[in-house]
Amino acid sequence: MFARAFRWTMESRQRTLLGALAVLMGLAGAVSATNYSLWINGRSNSSAQYGNYADFIYWGPSSTAAGVNKKAVNWDGYNKISVQNYRIRDALDCFCTGNNWCYIAAHSAGNLQTGYALSLYGGSTRNIKNASPNSSGVCGDAGGTQTGWNIKWVNIAAGAAGGSELADIGSWAVSDPLTTDLKTATARAMYDHNQTRAKWFYMYTGAKGTLYSGTLPGQDDEAVAYHSAGGVAGSGGRSLCNPSDWLCNDLNLGTAANEGGSTKWSYHNVKFRDDGEAYNHYTNGNWGGVVSLVRANMVANAL
Repeated sequence: MFARAFRWTMESRQRTLLGALAVLMGLAGAVSATNYSLWINGRSNSSAQYGNYADFIYWGPSSTAAGVNKKAVNWDGYNKISVQNYRIRDALDCFCTGNNWCYIAAHSAGNLQTGYALSLYGGSTRNIKNASPNSSGVCGDAGGTQTGWNIKWVNIAAGAAGGSELADIGSWAVSDPLTTDLKTATARAMYDHNQTRAKWFYMYTGAKGTLYSGTLPGQDDEAVAYHSAGGVAGSGGRSLCNPSDWLCNDLNLGTAANEGGSTKWSYHNVKFRDDGEAYNHYTNGNWGGVVSLVRANMVANAL
């Protein structure tokens, strides 16, 4: 009987130790989890260093707060979306796999890059990475695989996923390969904009348009109109405005259908509509324009 009691005591202690070890391992895993804020630029002629996630020259001073563990996902802003999208996927693999999670902020054509990556590659098998990039922006394997990326949500400033009429009429440099992708029909047919892998896209629109108001339908920020910045579905651009403008239908906030019946793409939510016509398209080298609103939101909520 003594032997049985001794054996029971030892087995009980062993189970207790194994349980404690499992808890400690779980805590160690939790500690190693890290959140990152990825900033994906738009059309650009900046001298940003590709693969250098600390280079924020496109946006403004790198010392400016812009969400937890901010990283600049630099692509050339010049070539076609399909040609440069690997840089976005490299960053997503680096910082949004394994125990790590990401918040994403994108500007203008960065909206196309983000949507393209999620729609076409967000259901693919990804190698889990170690969040330690080399000079090319590629991280090493940490072991294991997963499907898609760990993304909490996406903030979009002045999104160009619906294209721009400025590209349609050639107002931008015709030698720029990206201009072809930014034509309204091309941008809207590039991928399934409804397939976000259930990640919410929060849209921030600007309405401080000037000389281009006759070219861009409805309200605009000088580069994209509300139909694009507001994530409005359909094969072509619609004329959408603020409630104070009686000449066209309203772009409604949230996920609600717009006045006149047009709808947003799935998982697209208009977070900010520029009723005061105070924000334009451009960062001006200092986190300006509509980007300033997204930056403020990232500081408050990307934690």
